[in-house]
Parts: sequence; structure tokens; C-alpha cells
Amino acid sequence: MTYGNYKKSKKTKKKEKESTKRRKEGRRISDRPKAADERLEVGHWEMDLVEGRKGKGEPFLLVLTERYSRKEIIEIIPNKTQEAVIRGLDRIERRIGVKKFRELFKTITTDNGKEFYNYTGIETSFTRSKIPRTKQYYADAYSSWQRGSNENLNKMIRRFLPKGSSFKNLSRNQIKRIEKWINNYPRKMFGFKSSNNIFEIGLNVA
Repeated sequence: MTYGNYKKSKKTKKKEKESTKRRKEGRRISDRPKAADERLEVGHWEMDLVEGRKGKGEPFLLVLTERYSRKEIIEIIPNKTQEAVIRGLDRIERRIGVKKFRELFKTITTDNGKEFYNYTGIETSFTRSKIPRTKQYYADAYSSWQRGSNENLNKMIRRFLPKGSSFKNLSRNQIKRIEKWINNYPRKMFGFKSSNNIFEIGLNVA
């Protein structure tokens, strides 16, 4: 049974700049595999940043949402830079393991923020292997609905960390408790199974 095929209605889009289109050549969302588009299997993720209190030196949350199961990974990073995003992914890859990361992160879709411009860094393993750890795709400009899973899970994070909250004193244990709550929350769209349940089902189907 496929649990991932859930679609939101599309909204009218503004036109994207030609320079943006050229930068994303071969990595536009229209180039993304059908399995990612239609949520047919585990392994296709959306990635975003959640902002805390505005100001210099304030950390961000790097969040990844798996499209099939809506499983969430949350990693705190020190700032909104390309380097911080890549280092955050490196830490996740180290914890999961290089081979397992490649298996579980077939694609990652992001918006067009500058923090996600460095697709080479995002796709390259911390081991500097020539084998890419993932493949990055960019959503169309002004099309947040194309990353609807991210948007919805970000709202769940805000239950614990309202807008304007500082992330400076957040411990890894606190972040992981939020992550665990989200991943074990019964979801109506899944017949009240959790994202963890659906993720495991998807792994067994693969």
C-alpha cells in the first residue's frame, strides 16, 4: 500500500528569473524522479531552515522531511550559510553511515535560498568520495506548495518553539525530543499510524 501519494492543490506561480533557471539546470524539480514526485518510495526528502530569534549569532534549525512517510530530522546549525548547511548534513551522514545515507537520501529538494546554492557541497559525502551521497533538486520560485511536507512539519516544530524563540540554549537532547514527538505522532492521513510506522513499512516494501 502506498501511503505517500498525497497532493495539495497548486497555486498560481510567479515567473522565475532566467538566471535562476540557468543555475538550476538539470536540478529543477521537473527533473526530479517520478518516485520522488509521486511519493512512491522511501528516500526522497525536502530540506528547509527554521529561523529562531532574529539577530547576529542566532542559530537555525536544519530540517529534513521524508516525502513518503513525513519522517523528520532536525539538526541545529550555527547560522544561515552554505557551509553550515553542508556541515549539518555531514553530521547526519556520519551518524547514519555513508552507505546507509546514500540508500535513504536518494534525493533532497530545497527552495532557492542562497544557503542551498552549493549543490556540489550538499551532494558530496564528508568522506570526499566520488560517489554522490544524494541528488539535490530545486523547487520552482514562489512555489512553497512544492515542499508542502516541509511547510506542514515546520508548523509542528512551532508548537514547541514559537516564532521569535532563541535556539541558542537548545540542547541536542531537547531537539531530539521534539523530533521524536513529531515522528511518533499519530497521523490521520496514515490511518493514525505515525511517520516512524510508515517509514518502516516503506523500508520493508522497498
